[in-house]
Amino acid sequence: MTARRLRWAAWPVIAVLAAAVPAAGTAAAADPPAATVTVNAKAGLATVPDTGIGINHAVWDSQLGTDVVADLYGAAGVRTMRYPGGSYGDIYHWKDNTAPGGYVAPNTDFDTFMGGVRRAGAQPIIIANYGTGTPEEAADWVRYANVTKGYGVKYWEIGNELYGNGHYGANWEADNHADKSPTAYANGVVAYADAMKAADPGVKIGAVLTTPANWPDGIVGSGDTATWNQTVLSIAGPHIDFVILHWYPTGSTAAEALAKPEQITDMIYAAREQITRYAGANAGRIGISMTETNTPVGMDTQPGALFAADTYSSLLENGVFTVDWWDTHNGGTKLSTVAGYPDYGDSGLLSSATCLDGGACEPALNTPFAPYYGLKMLSTFAHPGDQYVRAAADDPLVGAHAARRPNGDLAVLLLNKDPDQARTVTLDYAGYTPAAGAPQVYTFTNGATAVSSSAAGTSTSQTLPPYSLTTVVLHPAAAAAGPGAPGRPTGTATDRTATISWPAAVPGAHPIAKYEVYRQVGAVSEQWGETTGTSLDVGNLVPGSRYTVNVLARDTAGNVSAASLPLTFTTGAPAASTCTVRMTDVTDWASGFVGGIHVTGSGVVGDWTLTFSWPTARQRLTGGWSGTWAQNGTTVTVSSSAPPASGVDVGFTADYSGPNILPSAFTLNGVVCALG
Repeated sequence: MTARRLRWAAWPVIAVLAAAVPAAGTAAAADPPAATVTVNAKAGLATVPDTGIGINHAVWDSQLGTDVVADLYGAAGVRTMRYPGGSYGDIYHWKDNTAPGGYVAPNTDFDTFMGGVRRAGAQPIIIANYGTGTPEEAADWVRYANVTKGYGVKYWEIGNELYGNGHYGANWEADNHADKSPTAYANGVVAYADAMKAADPGVKIGAVLTTPANWPDGIVGSGDTATWNQTVLSIAGPHIDFVILHWYPTGSTAAEALAKPEQITDMIYAAREQITRYAGANAGRIGISMTETNTPVGMDTQPGALFAADTYSSLLENGVFTVDWWDTHNGGTKLSTVAGYPDYGDSGLLSSATCLDGGACEPALNTPFAPYYGLKMLSTFAHPGDQYVRAAADDPLVGAHAARRPNGDLAVLLLNKDPDQARTVTLDYAGYTPAAGAPQVYTFTNGATAVSSSAAGTSTSQTLPPYSLTTVVLHPAAAAAGPGAPGRPTGTATDRTATISWPAAVPGAHPIAKYEVYRQVGAVSEQWGETTGTSLDVGNLVPGSRYTVNVLARDTAGNVSAASLPLTFTTGAPAASTCTVRMTDVTDWASGFVGGIHVTGSGVVGDWTLTFSWPTARQRLTGGWSGTWAQNGTTVTVSSSAPPASGVDVGFTADYSGPNILPSAFTLNGVVCALG
């Protein structure tokens, strides 16, 4: 992805219109395939942040800060703008608006950028130059922005993709430091944070991490004792306020690209688990940002719009506080036809009007590409302050997300990922009763140049055109009269039990009678118990399993609150057992690893079988030694024999496509082992 982030061009003033390309013919189906979408208002997810919908700007873009671009972003509901542009962040010097070794377009300085940010009604996120800058230069920028100018710039990243500085073998990110290790970067982050917070104690400082399952995640570099993430979090964790992830998934077809957002829940879970494990006390205060992402297929066409809407929604409902598309303008690279329309391989949201070899030209300057409308659809769907709730479809080509508004309205975002056929969708609801009548429906279809709006269908039935995004906005059948939602629960877990506690809800017209605790199982909730207090003990849990729960309040009149924010926890292993297991990731190459397992205890006598389950369906055993290995589904077994009272060491290789979350529970001959 480096070439796009380092690209620069002087954008043409006169636009050249692309040749018209007819839409792909789609034969009308007499009976479109049917799907069912379940929307579960009891299964609350994250609150929609006011920074959620973000984009990237770059100083080599002559359109940065212009009124036309700012107005387009304001109309799309963009709330965050990142500056000065990817890898340029590590060569850019804000005082004189220069980037030695790169190109800076006229009128792209920081004040011009801030003018566009304010006109759009957004807020900035700034990359402080780590690669060729100093803490003092960054502190001066903070002082100028927030003290001199009063811009109130809250979010500051320390550098861009510094793991690409050559330390792991690939070298695209400028870094003039003699020591390019993660230890040096982490210590640099501490120095930057101290200097910048001295200029303005209110700023939030972010450190660069590697995204789980993306290079160089899991790799221990030459001379290092740990991975990039473990090192950076262990040193800089107490000094930062958020972490920075970038995600450019691979895929050679649109279908492959549109399946990638399925990995996001595990990706963010893995990132949060690393933060909790390594960042020290009070690690829960550290936020997660995704400041660059884009699709591998259909950057300018409908697959890009579908990918953008699905990816942003999935990341935000998992608690990421901003998602920033790469990029505003970037320029075409290769002409192809995707979903019946010309795609220029341009990762910009807006056309740069460039022409490619062979004479094919992009549309007029600043013409929005399809992913722009993907973001605009998000602004019809989820508003800051809404709460995402769980939604799921029984058809893999139908995507579903939902958000509940404070006034009781419910919005459902539906994606039809089938390029050829419509879908007739039946909507089922749990914990919500929609009003009668046709709901307001917003639609963006393949090849469209605007989002359409109408009252259409019913609250329980919608027809989704091929390759489309649809937002359905529903009103409740009755005005909300129940108590407020309980506060976010916390919990502690053993191998088979958990204690869940939560702040009390605020009563409505009637006193609160009890609280109900529900576990999310896909888009279905199962009740674990109820209590008149604000704590519940649960048992009969499965060791090494991940659970997500919500709490709802019910008053004496039977009215039920909205769901609390979610609590996700993983049961572990018993504190003591007749056996002890230690698994290690011995060698990792960001798509597979060599694992080692050491087993001790009285159970390792004669014939024995050790069993564990992969936490995701994307992990696969590929070989093993010192025992007989097998995998069935996600369950792995290794069997062998050992002399009396001795420990054993076994090893294996495994592939993974998605976050590599290691197992946290093992059984030896049916006995759950402690962890060593």
